[in-house]
Amino acid sequence: MSRISRIFVDQACYHIITRGNQKQPIFRDENDFLKYLSIIRRAKKKYAIRLYAYCLMSNHVHLLIDADLSRNISRFMHWLNRGYTAYFNAKYNIVGHLWQGRFISKPIVKGYYLIHCATYIETNPIKSGLATDIASYKWSSYKERCLGSDLSTLDEMKVQYSEEAAGTVLI
Repeated sequence: MSRISRIFVDQACYHIITRGNQKQPIFRDENDFLKYLSIIRRAKKKYAIRLYAYCLMSNHVHLLIDADLSRNISRFMHWLNRGYTAYFNAKYNIVGHLWQGRFISKPIVKGYYLIHCATYIETNPIKSGLATDIASYKWSSYKERCLGSDLSTLDEMKVQYSEEAAGTVLI
């Protein structure tokens, strides 16, 4: 049975989640995190993807991305995950799948919910008990997005504001 094709919309934001196969760790040391971020920076340029937030956890990744051309989202994720898998398998002398199935993609409205989603992504280490202070977790975009440090991975987030949405509470 064939799987259902993804439906992406041009000029839309997506919360992307990709997990290690059988929830196995995909980052074993600091160099693994650094390598993944390096591959993200190259993939962003190659596929014209804007990255607004990220959080790298030991066994999964959250990304908040935007693409003018929706077809580039799958290409970006394929290139990113394939490149990191090649690095990981070579480094640890293993073979086989690193990722558990296809990545999850959830469309995000470019209004206030965009900021809410970025905050949700960056607070994952607190929810999972890896950190007590959001700024202390090294592998999320919080410091770059909110404190202005590094400034090499993220793109500027542009929130679309409307008077009607200003009074709306999104849950």
